[in-house]
Amino acid sequence: MSKEKNNSTIKTENTWDFHDEIKYSKIAKAWINEEVVRQISISNKEPVWMLELRLKALKIFEEKEMPKWWPNLSKLDLDKIYYFAKPEWAGSNKTWEDVPEKIKNTFDKLWIPEAEKEALAWVGAQYDSEVVYHSLKQELVDLGVIFEDTSLALKKYPELVKKYFSKCISLSEHKFSALHYAVWSWGTFLYIPFWVKILEPLQSYFRMNLKSWGQFEHTIIVLEDETEAHYIEWCSAPKYDENSLHAWAVEIFVWKNANMRYSSVENWSLDTYNLNTKRAIIGENSFMQWVGGNLGSGVTMLYPCSILKWDNSKCDHLWLWFANTNQIQDIWAKVIHIWKNTSSNIVNKSLSKGWWKAIYRGLVDIKKSATNSVSKIDCDALLLDSKSISDTIPVLKVANTSSVIWHEASAWKIDEQSLFYLRSRWIDEDEAKSMIVNWFLSPIMKELPLEYASEMNVLISMEMQGGF
Repeated sequence: MSKEKNNSTIKTENTWDFHDEIKYSKIAKAWINEEVVRQISISNKEPVWMLELRLKALKIFEEKEMPKWWPNLSKLDLDKIYYFAKPEWAGSNKTWEDVPEKIKNTFDKLWIPEAEKEALAWVGAQYDSEVVYHSLKQELVDLGVIFEDTSLALKKYPELVKKYFSKCISLSEHKFSALHYAVWSWGTFLYIPFWVKILEPLQSYFRMNLKSWGQFEHTIIVLEDETEAHYIEWCSAPKYDENSLHAWAVEIFVWKNANMRYSSVENWSLDTYNLNTKRAIIGENSFMQWVGGNLGSGVTMLYPCSILKWDNSKCDHLWLWFANTNQIQDIWAKVIHIWKNTSSNIVNKSLSKGWWKAIYRGLVDIKKSATNSVSKIDCDALLLDSKSISDTIPVLKVANTSSVIWHEASAWKIDEQSLFYLRSRWIDEDEAKSMIVNWFLSPIMKELPLEYASEMNVLISMEMQGGF
């Protein structure tokens, strides 16, 4: 990253509040019904089976009640959300030069790492309902790797998409998974064929722009046997005075002897309801690692799940989140151990400040067939003032006598002794507090690529402004 780019990261929160004046050729009305669903399907030129799936999901959505175990969603009016919009410049661009100038300027303001712009061969970006660009290195294309937006992959590889679409997350999982399947648009489809190992991260960026917007990208990642990949998604939205909705779905299939790392950084605005469902099925001798950071958004319900389906499969769930003023961060880690010698490691770090709440809900379910399995859970909460709240709600199920679970949880404040020690070394008090916070988050930060970790540090510093 250049020196100039590093300097540009010293910004205020207003950096994230801007929006673009974009002309749209198509905008579905702010309402959810069969007409809107058909409009989305026709606009994307989808096969009949996808329209039928959308209509089935719409019926499930209309019949299901709001989840009672989620945070309060009473202020989210789904009839005032726009579910589909196509900008006039709509189209997938293969080079940075093809991207409209206004959109390029947006990515500049959002600190897209220079490495991304210089290596667009493996980067994708979505803006509202439309992909800005999505391309892949030629040498990876030659190896059979597919890295497309999901809507385009549906046209180019219909049978492959059909094989995996909705096979990990069901339409009836909950009301918002049904809504997602009814109105989804674009997202990422990543397919790694047998024996291919990709050492460089593949990256996608998702940006909301419209007021009262609903974004529903669908990500499918498939790793065949003996493969390896790292995929990163970054998300943001401008701040308005009206609510927006992000209901994302991620389906990951990690087959035999494969290694997958999925990293996600989400920094939505306070008027965004961020309600996500993410799930992975992990094969024999395979490893799935979730690494994530969540900031912004008024309400976040994040639901990553790993299914350890075959022998010796394992997973990591490494997540950090910050609940600031007017925010509720409700984060799950769900692991289902199905077969023998499986292992899971869950590390969650939460920060809360200004009366608001960070909630960890954990479920580890070790089935009777999952003999000799191991799970370790570590949930730590750092309260940055005397008013904020942190809850830990673990559920542990073990159906055999040969498996082991460790669960540790802690909640603490920045202690005066540590501050005194740092102050005695002529370190400013705010800087000393930031150093303690960075140390607290370091187990997660070290798993992110350097550019993303540094930007996460800047975002957290911005969230901490205004005292503890």
